[in-house]
Amino acid sequence: MKQHKVLPKLAVTGILKNKEAYFPYLAASIFSVFIYFVFASILQNDIMRSLPKAEYILILMNIGLVLLGIILVPFLFYTNSFLIKRRKKELGLYSILGMEKYHIGIMMFYETVVIYLVAVVVGVIFGIVFSKMIFLLLLNMTKLPVDISFPFQIKALKGTLIFFAFVYFLNLITNLLQVGKANPTELLQGGKKGEKELKHLWFPAIIGVVTLGMGYKIAITAQIDEMIFLNFFGAVFLVIIGTYFIFTSGSIVLFKALKKQKHFYYKPKNFVTISGVLYRMKKNAASLVNICIFSTMVIITLLCKISVYIGTDEILEYEYPCDMELSFYEEDYQKEKVENIIETMKQKHSITIEQRFEYTYQRILLEQIENYFRAIPEEGGNSKNFNWVKFFTLEDYNREMKENESLKENEILCFSNGVDFNVSEIKIEEEVFSVKKELKELGLEGKKEENNYSKRYFIIVKDKEILDRITNNFLGRGATNRKHDLLFSISGEEKAREEFAKEVEQALIKEGSFESFSFRNGIENRDITVSMNGGLLFIGIFFGIVFCMCLILILYYKQITEGYEDKDKFEIMQKVGMSDKEVKGTIKRQILLIFFMPLFGAILHTIIAIRMVEGLLAVLYLFNHHLILSCTFIIILPLSIFDLSAYLFTSNT
Repeated sequence: MKQHKVLPKLAVTGILKNKEAYFPYLAASIFSVFIYFVFASILQNDIMRSLPKAEYILILMNIGLVLLGIILVPFLFYTNSFLIKRRKKELGLYSILGMEKYHIGIMMFYETVVIYLVAVVVGVIFGIVFSKMIFLLLLNMTKLPVDISFPFQIKALKGTLIFFAFVYFLNLITNLLQVGKANPTELLQGGKKGEKELKHLWFPAIIGVVTLGMGYKIAITAQIDEMIFLNFFGAVFLVIIGTYFIFTSGSIVLFKALKKQKHFYYKPKNFVTISGVLYRMKKNAASLVNICIFSTMVIITLLCKISVYIGTDEILEYEYPCDMELSFYEEDYQKEKVENIIETMKQKHSITIEQRFEYTYQRILLEQIENYFRAIPEEGGNSKNFNWVKFFTLEDYNREMKENESLKENEILCFSNGVDFNVSEIKIEEEVFSVKKELKELGLEGKKEENNYSKRYFIIVKDKEILDRITNNFLGRGATNRKHDLLFSISGEEKAREEFAKEVEQALIKEGSFESFSFRNGIENRDITVSMNGGLLFIGIFFGIVFCMCLILILYYKQITEGYEDKDKFEIMQKVGMSDKEVKGTIKRQILLIFFMPLFGAILHTIIAIRMVEGLLAVLYLFNHHLILSCTFIIILPLSIFDLSAYLFTSNT
């Protein structure tokens, strides 16, 4: 019984005496609880469900909470592995002094409970204090109405308690297994046992180069299509594997090559630096890979979120060139009824119609092979070449665009919302049409030369007779029923514009005499896009902070672990004549040498990934190459300074 009373005291004493290792872990745990609790509180808050268009933010926040859990579990598990390594010598001493492993296990249980309680209590308190401020930040970024109330969420607290209980239970089981399997002598040795030199270095080095090269190839050559997300994750997987093998074996090959350069190696500064790094390069690899990957994740995460947020106006201009789009089947369109509804609502809300387009068109899904368009083959064909083409008459074009173009029987005007055709003729099935003019703009659709993902084409033919002929050629082979569209750009007070769009749609539904019509509300969709992009930036900032926290903790524990391992070695070197100044210089050179490897790797990974990142952002209709590049360099510079500062700060330990 006395032992059981002493064990909790030993647990608290162990934490206090090992504060260099425990306090950063505790700080990371508190921060993790804080972040998780705030996320969960926002999700569980009833205010979010009452805000307009907040359902999209809730979806993003749910995804963010899951991803946050996926990141925090391995991170806290990883930092715990440093802790148990630091404690092994102390636990081995307890064992030699007569304490049974059963009692050591109970003591470790108390330690885990203390850390868990402190982390949860302090993290939740910080969460309660700052959650309202963070909630207001989210509302501001997403342009949602600001609400001053933010009640405490019991469900969020329960979820946080359960999640971190699972994390600490997992860490406790891991620690017990490590201590239980080891004998007292092994525990006393801690992590001092030297690494065995890796053999056959060239084989894993080649694997690293090949897998990294494959990942880079996918990132550089991947097409911007429906496979872009799968290609992205495939490239990430290969790059992580390649990075690990290159840091594990390729770096050793490099340092061994430097070691063979006698004029370089046999100098006091280089001798100790290279030998010290080479001695533990295998063990360094895991830390360096994590530092490299976390640095890359920070850059890519912030790059995507900041680029989308800054480019929101450009995205909206391209995706929603008009405020409203009404689409009817041609045979179902009743002009007088539609015009009466629009005029009534216009007067009611004091709305001015600034631009209006009205045209009848035939939409057909075709397979494009250069300048040849044909029906989708029965065997399926290549879906990457499938594009929607809208055909309409010159009469509609001239009337709506205020133009006075003329066409011959076999002439057409054409427009692409992406890259230009740049051809003199276009073949549609067996008919060949001469391109009289390629339009550079069309009020019906935005245009970006960089758009290779969601291409749409417009072809203007001479008259209805040719339009009917083309339609008949494709009946039952990709052609949809002919449509009649009305597009509006309106001005007025913001609330009046929103009400006008909603009430026009409701009136058309209530009319009930239309067989089918679709309504695209550009005003509402723009607000939704702004909210989603703001939510993405909010989550991006959170995750950027989490990744930076992970980065600092990995650096810190790496320095602490290696510092204690090197302590005895440097003491011996001082006894044989090495000064304090030389010791500190050697440590700094080792730190800087190791520092530049993951940083260089992260920057290289990012540069290679730029094209794929542009492909991912193209799915969101952001095609601004210069903006993405600018954001990349703006992020890389402060991150490099941050990494260097973190290394220099942690090296002081």
